[in-house]
Amino acid sequence: MTPPPDAPTGPATAAVVTGAARGIGRGIAERLVARGHRVVVTDVDAAGAARTATEIGAAEGLAHDVRDPNAHRRVAEAAARHGRLVAWFNNAGVGWDGDLADLADEQVRGLVEVNLLGVLWGTRAALDAFGPEGGDVVQTASLSGLGPVPGLSVYAATKAAVVSLTMSVQAETPAGVRVHALCPDGVATALLEAMRDDGRASQLVHSGGRILSVDEIAEAAVALLGSRRVVRTIPTRRGALMRAATLAPSLAQHSFGLLAAQGRVRVRARRRGGGG
Repeated sequence: MTPPPDAPTGPATAAVVTGAARGIGRGIAERLVARGHRVVVTDVDAAGAARTATEIGAAEGLAHDVRDPNAHRRVAEAAARHGRLVAWFNNAGVGWDGDLADLADEQVRGLVEVNLLGVLWGTRAALDAFGPEGGDVVQTASLSGLGPVPGLSVYAATKAAVVSLTMSVQAETPAGVRVHALCPDGVATALLEAMRDDGRASQLVHSGGRILSVDEIAEAAVALLGSRRVVRTIPTRRGALMRAATLAPSLAQHSFGLLAAQGRVRVRARRRGGGG
């Protein structure tokens, strides 16, 4: 494979991608390998991380429970053995859908510990491990973190916290460090596939029209490296609508029924193989 024009030159550079055994994380890792970085693929699925690392030519695949702050430090140490750490992608996440009152205690705890604490520990480990030349931290957030999403209240709350964290930490860091949050609408991943068809979350996600592909989100995540973009929404139009809903949440509430109805039609079409 011929490295792209922006591939790193000189001393080896390393990158970490969490939750990278499959889906968006794997897509990010593949692109980083193609750019010439020595990539450490991590996942709670140890066998999946090792398999993905072998298949894409990454430097290493490691078991990684993002809820453990010490595990992040061990990953940073592993990355340092392969080169100067220049990028860390906090991509690992879980996404159980359901109203707050209906989620099990373990699901609520898991959403907070993986989606929020995992990002906090990962961001801190990356900042500690970056050298004087700095680097980039990229969080896989969500459009749901920018406004109300009934049926995904806890998930959305964790992603809103990640967006807030990103903006605040970016303001805290030295000039050579850049922190970014990518906020996509629904993406064709196992997380979306696992949502209940009759649940409001799935219906609202599908109400936006086309479901985004893993490849386009992975490409957008890697494109943030070196940029000054702090928060990016995909698609931009849906991001603007979500932000508008936060200005008048009581009015936005009345639109959820219509959006859910649109989503039900698209979910049925997708299940029949008709796209959507």
